[in-house]
Amino acid sequence: MPVITIDGPKMSKEQKRELVNSFAKTASKIIGLPVSAMVILINEVESENVGVGDILLCDREQPD
Repeated sequence: MPVITIDGPKMSKEQKRELVNSFAKTASKIIGLPVSAMVILINEVESENVGVGDILLCDREQPD
């Protein structure tokens, strides 16, 4: 049973559904196992808990 872990920002339930659907179908096709065998874990990570280089993601300037 493949386990796919996704670490990312806060997402809506609809975004999570779309992401899980896409990852499960793609992994199933590539690995050759049924979609029902895929386990996908989504970890929502706050930007204050992510460092990129020497700066927190939440402290980076947001593009306009």
